[in-house]
Amino acid sequence: MATTATAYLTGFGSYLPGEPVDNDGIVLRLGGDDAVTERIRRRILEQNGIKTRHYALDEHGEANELNEDLAVKALNAALADRGIEATDLRMLATATTMGDVLVPGFASMVHGRLGGGPMQLLSASGVCASSLAALDAAVSKIRLGDHPRAAVVGSELPSRSLRQRRYEGIRAGMDAHFLRWMLSDGAGAVVVEFQPHPTKPSLRVDWVRHVSLAHEHDVCMRAGMQGPEPEIGSTWQDVSTAEADARGMFLLRQDVSMLDELAECGIHQFEELVDIGLVDVKHLDHVICHYSTNVFRDVAFDALRRRIPTLDTDRWYSNLETRGNTGAASIFIALEEAWRSGRFAPGETILLAVPESGRFSFAFAHLTVVAPPTQQGASS
Repeated sequence: MATTATAYLTGFGSYLPGEPVDNDGIVLRLGGDDAVTERIRRRILEQNGIKTRHYALDEHGEANELNEDLAVKALNAALADRGIEATDLRMLATATTMGDVLVPGFASMVHGRLGGGPMQLLSASGVCASSLAALDAAVSKIRLGDHPRAAVVGSELPSRSLRQRRYEGIRAGMDAHFLRWMLSDGAGAVVVEFQPHPTKPSLRVDWVRHVSLAHEHDVCMRAGMQGPEPEIGSTWQDVSTAEADARGMFLLRQDVSMLDELAECGIHQFEELVDIGLVDVKHLDHVICHYSTNVFRDVAFDALRRRIPTLDTDRWYSNLETRGNTGAASIFIALEEAWRSGRFAPGETILLAVPESGRFSFAFAHLTVVAPPTQQGASS
């Protein structure tokens, strides 16, 4: 197959399990109706701005789907949007914070449930930015000419780890409760090809950039260890499951004192993209940014206005308030929803931005809307 230097997003899909759950319905799924927990929950919900979210849990808090189920349903939606089958894929790249099992890898489990033929697999791990890392890998293989078509999916099902049974008998502080009332379930997927969709607009992938600042920052988001840094003999693999549970090692924790610094670093990374010429702010039509709370959005707006006094915040798209924070899935869920809204026109540009608090990493992707080949003369 001839080598090509271009990759396009040609199909989009998402899956959000169950009916939307409002702020009053969270306790039915996750528990935690004691006075102290309720006070913490109300405080966090007031700050993050999330009004509804989705859980793969029934009304009694019991799981009714697997993470790989969510991923496959989003993938099938993207494949149907493109009008192809799983057998047409030659690569599958997945991203998730925590799969359903320790081994095999998430991509293998998703492929087994999805079906299709032989294909290259990649399981990107990490937290929120892992979805764009998976996209970067798929786009690179398409551009190299190794595969004509790939699919990428980000999927998360953290709710199983956020239920009250995980917190029983543990004196959990804000670090353990913060993400409990922030995270929810869902999956988003895209199809990547070496040529645009033959009859509908597509998104050309101009570039993907992923940078870690872990060499400069301590751990901010963690699970599986006793303290803020892993120590020999003190991780979840070094003690019995019962002891790890009793120590609260399985709780997903966030050092909230570091979040302002995370926002500042994210703004700096964006400014660097502008300085080196990867982003032209005068011709940037849309921004889709993943963030966990509206507080971060406000901080970003203030910083961007210093750099771009004429910034039109209508360019900024987020569905955090209605879809919640779905981690690695968030950016694809938002992109799919924005795509369906009809807000993009051929020739316009889109910046995807994903800050990851795990140990401070940031991912960006720049896309351009292109018309189908039959209309290429009118727009690029």
